[in-house]
Amino acid sequence: MATLPRIENNADVRFLGAKLGEVIRAYGGDALFEATEAIRKASVDRHRGKADDEAAEDHGVAAVDLGLEKLGLDETLDFVRGFMLFSMLANLAEDRQGIAAENGADFASALKTLADEGLDHDAIADLLAHALVAPVLTAHPTEVRRKSMIDHRNRIAQLMALKDLGREETPEGDRIDDAILRQVALLWQTRVLRRERLYVTDEVETALSYLRDVFLPALPALYQRWDRAFGARVPSFLRPGSWIGGDRDGNPFVTADSLRTALAKSSEAVLVYYMDAVHTLGAELSISTEHVAVDAAVEALADASGDTAQSRRDEPYRRALSGIYARLAATHQALTGRPAPRPGPLHGDRYADPQAFRADLVALAHALSAGSALRSGGALGRLIRAVETFGFHLATLDLRQNSAVHERVVAELLKVSGVEADYLALDEAARVVLLRRELANARPLASRFSTYSDETASELAIVAAAADAHATYGPASITNYIVSMAQSVSDLLEINLLLKEVGLYRPGQPATAAIMAVPLFETIGDLEAAPAIMTDWFALPEIAAIATARGHQEVMIGYSDSNKDGGYLTSTWQLSKASTALKPVFESAGVGMQLFHGRGGAVGRGGGSAFAAIRAQPAGTVQGRIRITEQGEVIAAKYGTRESAMTNLDAIAAATLLATLEPERLSNAENTQFATAMDALSDEAFAAYRGLVYGTDGFRTFFRQMTPIAEIAGLKIGSRPASRKQSDAIEDLRAIPWVFSWAQARVMLPGWYGVGQAIDAFPDKGLLTEMAEGWPLFASALANMEMVLAKSDIDIAARYARLVEDGALRDHIFGRIHDGWHRTRDGLLTITRQSRLLEKHPALDASIRLRLPYIEPLNLLQIELMKRHRAGETDPRIGEGILLSINGVATALRNSG
Repeated sequence: MATLPRIENNADVRFLGAKLGEVIRAYGGDALFEATEAIRKASVDRHRGKADDEAAEDHGVAAVDLGLEKLGLDETLDFVRGFMLFSMLANLAEDRQGIAAENGADFASALKTLADEGLDHDAIADLLAHALVAPVLTAHPTEVRRKSMIDHRNRIAQLMALKDLGREETPEGDRIDDAILRQVALLWQTRVLRRERLYVTDEVETALSYLRDVFLPALPALYQRWDRAFGARVPSFLRPGSWIGGDRDGNPFVTADSLRTALAKSSEAVLVYYMDAVHTLGAELSISTEHVAVDAAVEALADASGDTAQSRRDEPYRRALSGIYARLAATHQALTGRPAPRPGPLHGDRYADPQAFRADLVALAHALSAGSALRSGGALGRLIRAVETFGFHLATLDLRQNSAVHERVVAELLKVSGVEADYLALDEAARVVLLRRELANARPLASRFSTYSDETASELAIVAAAADAHATYGPASITNYIVSMAQSVSDLLEINLLLKEVGLYRPGQPATAAIMAVPLFETIGDLEAAPAIMTDWFALPEIAAIATARGHQEVMIGYSDSNKDGGYLTSTWQLSKASTALKPVFESAGVGMQLFHGRGGAVGRGGGSAFAAIRAQPAGTVQGRIRITEQGEVIAAKYGTRESAMTNLDAIAAATLLATLEPERLSNAENTQFATAMDALSDEAFAAYRGLVYGTDGFRTFFRQMTPIAEIAGLKIGSRPASRKQSDAIEDLRAIPWVFSWAQARVMLPGWYGVGQAIDAFPDKGLLTEMAEGWPLFASALANMEMVLAKSDIDIAARYARLVEDGALRDHIFGRIHDGWHRTRDGLLTITRQSRLLEKHPALDASIRLRLPYIEPLNLLQIELMKRHRAGETDPRIGEGILLSINGVATALRNSG
């Protein structure tokens, strides 16, 4: 066997690990340092031996073998913190390597690829003119780390970047190494766990920190890079979105107030950014009429500014910017209700909309472009780009609610208004007839003189807040209303009926809708029904007219619930089939298709490389427009710093370009053959997965006793309940805790179960190898599954299984999981022609192998602490230790939720 790569030799990891060692010794003492180091070495040695002898079946290890039994509870807490912090620092080092490598996943490389394939400049320009790439931040609770921890981590990343440049001191005068040591020490002394559960306002603040501190400065700089690569100014096609403050599905804490808060805070942040940028420009643009003739448009702005200072009488750009600043300050006052943080001496009229602000900036830019040296974008160009991208709203905020809620609300409105006594009793056809009749009538249903249930009053308040947002921040502030569990046309018409109550849907010839109703197809059955539902949707003349005028209609497809419902392979395939089947529906309607991919961080929730996932989409389904959710721990990993954000945004823009314009790789015959094979694989995998999870007596008990699902609730990592209903049924459990729990127990079951049985049953393994080598969809699915298998550990999982009280139940179910894991691993190795997992991916292999020795001791400690906790021991350190170990394992595994 070839020598395995040793990422321990990585300079960043060794440097940061040494700093952490210094901190542990300084603050925890020699005894803690030596105990931690002994356990670390024992675990590393064991894993090296395991790697060198992968043919052996049992590599189980007891806690005593690593010396964990010698730790007291206080030492256990410190030990877990140390291993968790090492994993965090190793992640940082890996992210830095990823930024340096970029793997060709960037806009410039995509342009070259397309040029090499014969695509001309005009074809790309035509696509970009109507393109949309939107990463959408959500508050889905998979980020276990406190924001304070992430902030220290990001400061270390910034300091390491300075170190890369050969700097010895920070701009403030500290030695770089000392500053890094200080940040590591602060990490050690920062409380890891949240004491209180998160509220929606906390989630809004966290998202705002990324949008304000990273996206705002990063995107304009990235556009400058793209302009240079393209040889012309590209349209502002990449714009961020958010669900935070608008996603009410299963979260009773999201209300009209939280929606208003999210919008107001975002608007304030972007306006302050603009004012700071204008203030800086005023200092820069010191151009004097004594040396240059100035455009009449600039003179007009200067004269209208009210700036009569004698010191600036020959500096029209500065005077113009003084007036622009005054108008921005007035806009800030109007939109936030508060004066600007840095009020200016002048007074101006507020800007009616971002376009008016942009027009003033463009007038300055055009005048400057007359001189060749000032023709490039510079700070003014970046500000114009920011206004185009972020408007006065910063990020487009989606609304989301479950279709069942809308049904109840509409039923109550119709009943109270005397229109229909029992809407819920109507069949689908009757509902559609009734809803269309009401949508054609401008008369509102709701009355301020009527009394409604709390649920209905809350939903009416939401749409009223959306109408206010459009009036205050502009129509780009809220553009989509997503319907979870959409299963019919009436589910979408109900949205329009609610929007009509506040003037966001207007009947007429044609009707108009300021906010788009977006179906979310989540389960396997919903995905299969999606084409028929969208066909019926476009068959309604008023809807077809609205969609045609808009130019596109969005459909959201959900990865998490489809996986929990049908297993990994079936979910992957049904999502692809649904996308493919929707394409002719949209073509027939003459409407552009915009797919919104509801991906999570874990592979069991659609995670993995976004670049590979976009490129693996079925031919003709991307169409230059794509939105993707970014959730939990993925947000910090991808957008924690400007550099990482620019790298990842560059990658998804490049992938969208390639997926839209690259020629089809497969012939019709190959497509048919591969699809037939995938149907057979999916059927077998689905049967195996459903048989285990939903068809095995006692499975829910097994799951809840084997995994730390109950303990995870103590992490306080989100504002939303873990289950949709007060039930312990798997069907009612949200996908996030489902996936997260299996990851903690090192089973990772949602990311692979059933695939081994499917491969075993498929007769032509050679065809599967052809698919793995020539079909991006299958290759991407196998690559993600291979990563999951490499991060899982069936021996550690067996130790978690011992927590199940019923021995017969444990042996029966875990025996099936154990067998399924080995069959999946062996089947994958066969069809990818490898002798071990990740043999063809040495960098990822090295990265995962680095983490494994630091995860196993945390798992073993977690198991012991869970035993004691479940046996009734009440020492609070036991509960804290469990939560710290959950945090540590999640940090080390990275995409575990």
